[in-house]
Amino acid sequence: MYQRIYFQQVADRLQEPRLRLQVIVGPRQVGKTTLMQQVMGVYAHPFDSYTADDVPNVSQQWLAQMWESARMKMQVNHETERLLVIDEIQKIHNWSETVKAEWDRDTRDGRNLKVVLLGSSRTLILQGLTESLAGRFELIRLPHWTLTEMHDAFGLTWQEYVYYGGFPGAMPYVKDYIRWRQYVIDSLIEPAISKDVFFLTKVQKPQLIRQLFELGSCYSGQELSLTKVAAQLQDVGNVTTLAGYLVLLEEAGLLSGLQKFARDTARKYQSMPKFQVHNAALRTVYSDCSFEDALVSPQRWGRFVESAVGAYLVSQAALCDYRVYYWRERNDEVDFVLVRRDKIVAIEVKSGRRSMNSGLQLFAERFHPYRTLVVGTEGLDFETFFKMDLRMLFSLSHIS
Repeated sequence: MYQRIYFQQVADRLQEPRLRLQVIVGPRQVGKTTLMQQVMGVYAHPFDSYTADDVPNVSQQWLAQMWESARMKMQVNHETERLLVIDEIQKIHNWSETVKAEWDRDTRDGRNLKVVLLGSSRTLILQGLTESLAGRFELIRLPHWTLTEMHDAFGLTWQEYVYYGGFPGAMPYVKDYIRWRQYVIDSLIEPAISKDVFFLTKVQKPQLIRQLFELGSCYSGQELSLTKVAAQLQDVGNVTTLAGYLVLLEEAGLLSGLQKFARDTARKYQSMPKFQVHNAALRTVYSDCSFEDALVSPQRWGRFVESAVGAYLVSQAALCDYRVYYWRERNDEVDFVLVRRDKIVAIEVKSGRRSMNSGLQLFAERFHPYRTLVVGTEGLDFETFFKMDLRMLFSLSHIS
């Protein structure tokens, strides 16, 4: 079974003395549960593993009972160390209060019970951590799979990665497009929406958020007014609602509405969003275009490539500590603008769909970015880009 690079990071931390909770967070189907199973397979001490997904009406009481059960096993078996793993922790209402109480109790008693929490709802996890567990945890972020991982595990080429994206669970079905598409929609997208998005807040119009996701995925890599979106969805007058739903989709690692880069924060929030999926597969399932047809159509393939570049940038943003924007001034544009504190990186994607525009040059003259980069024709080739560590964009090393 393929091991992601995060395996060693988690395994090493569990070898350290008990100082902090380990919290693993990431979108659905990126391998959080599999990773922990692999780590527990080499863990040298007893462990308990539970998931809140399997328990009807899961509660704080259930969590406290699982914790107490682990303590009892340690006492009865005279264990010097034990591991407790709780998956989908965000499903438990006020989970962080219980975790704080139980963790602090073990700390006071000198009990060497190590704890790993897993969750797929970034907002709920971070909210609980900052509210109750400040100073008690370390966060490990698992992003969508990269080209390097998909190539090493499944032999994907960069063109296949652009089309099929980075969902490892869907790989057995890539030779059958209909089956692959149904798996992605039924087993990946729908659970992410119904179990994560709807869990974040009370959604008044569930069907509307599904329609927004489908439309946004179709237009991934393109700017589209939310007023026009509302009109297409026959829900005129609910632009504010759509904007809120777009935030929920972003927090679930599905779809973002990138803001236009500006020095003025207010202008960023007033800009027309540029839709961007977090995994290239999320655009493909709504494209109604086969892999073979996409490859021989420069215009279609250009759309796929630009969206895949954006998906890679967005999915790695939290891990690499930057924010993603776009920039446009009349007919001049820059596809992606990355901002890490005082450093700005401007990226232009040049594919067979269009020729180079003067946007990158104008942007450089106006904002003096730390780095400008062309990805594609006459620039950094796509395969190299998809395999690179994006933190290099903000380093002093030369990129060729």
